[in-house]
Amino acid sequence: MSITATVPSGPVPTTARRLYECADCGRILIVPPLPPGSRALCPGCDAELRHTRRDPLLLPLALNLSALILFLLGATLTLMSVSTAGQQRIAELVTGPVEMEKYGLWEVSLVVLVTTVVAPLARVLCMLSVLLGVRLRRPPAELRTIFAWVEHLRPWSMVEIYLLGLFVAYVRLSGMTTVDLGPAIFALGGLMVIMVLADHTLDAQAVWEAMEPRNRRLRRRLDSNRVTSDRPTPHHARWRIGCDTCGLVSRAAPGMRCPRCGFRLHHRRPHAIQRTWAFSLAALMLYIPANIYPVLTVVRLGAGQPSTILGGVRELLELGMWPLAALVFFASVVVPVLKLVGLGILLISTQMGTDWALNDRIVLYRIVEAIGRWSMIDIFMESILVALVQFGQLASVYPGPGAVAFAAVVILTMLAARSFDPRLMWDNARPRAEAA
Repeated sequence: MSITATVPSGPVPTTARRLYECADCGRILIVPPLPPGSRALCPGCDAELRHTRRDPLLLPLALNLSALILFLLGATLTLMSVSTAGQQRIAELVTGPVEMEKYGLWEVSLVVLVTTVVAPLARVLCMLSVLLGVRLRRPPAELRTIFAWVEHLRPWSMVEIYLLGLFVAYVRLSGMTTVDLGPAIFALGGLMVIMVLADHTLDAQAVWEAMEPRNRRLRRRLDSNRVTSDRPTPHHARWRIGCDTCGLVSRAAPGMRCPRCGFRLHHRRPHAIQRTWAFSLAALMLYIPANIYPVLTVVRLGAGQPSTILGGVRELLELGMWPLAALVFFASVVVPVLKLVGLGILLISTQMGTDWALNDRIVLYRIVEAIGRWSMIDIFMESILVALVQFGQLASVYPGPGAVAFAAVVILTMLAARSFDPRLMWDNARPRAEAA
């Protein structure tokens, strides 16, 4: 099946005519030559197969180098400071995780540290290594493994969500004490913008093509991906398989290794349904204690009581901060429920093999995969409050065990969404459609 790409007029085509497997519906498609700045979409589910860029290697390199500088500034400068009754507390990027660990919540401390420091830094360093390495005459083979990790790190890098949690904490603190913003806020804001631009300007397939091995034998295997006149109907060739890591469609069988990236090939993600069920049910069980147990305790002038997630929303409403209350309620209560319900619909409909609303279910899957990470707002807000508000009986914030359960719910639902293979919806629906 061939595909028509949306292309601008003018430039001479720069990419080869190649086969692509749609990551959402599993169709193997012929993508025509694409000039810079063009997009190729799957005709079945509207998934993006490729988006070429005018400068796919140099501009992302410059942006990631800027991101590294901004990250170092954001990690070493002051984020926020509070003062009351002559006492002052200063918070940096790692202060929240350190304070959470002091109260015994090392699990939450680890999650915050990974999502705000380790994953963003590792992602930027991996991109810089790859984009610098491909400029060498013979790019090292290790670059392929490094670049594969960029996609794995993408959902766990949560700088933009951390900034939103910082804003929520700032609003809550402004009613309790004097709050001053530090220069790290602006560095992290710039980092968020730069990372979005770096993702937007990156053409992942151009990077993979730049890393293709120079060995003639391997080149012949890679060239089997090219569409020739004697192979006009790739969707009839059952021996073609798309790599989940680099996207190359090659003549291979499940269990073999991809000739371009070296990762093992799978017709579909192994045990996708079982793993998604396991993660989803674990998240469902932990969602109950996450809402029953307190996530934090606010003490003012020696008086205070533990507060759950819904209790925190109620406090914001009582303070007249209804937009903030709506944001916290949506991110911490509505989103986890929607994810669990959405995953249940996807799993049950896939196992039933129904062809009901396949395109709508693909949209549901994309929403479920995208929104889950935003529930971390509440965890980030709590880590900032615990780091800053430690003034003894005058005013203090202490973390609660509910935070551990809630962080686990967020992580498990993200793992569930990433374990699910949307291609199975189309695979299971085809036998019934053919029988009918």
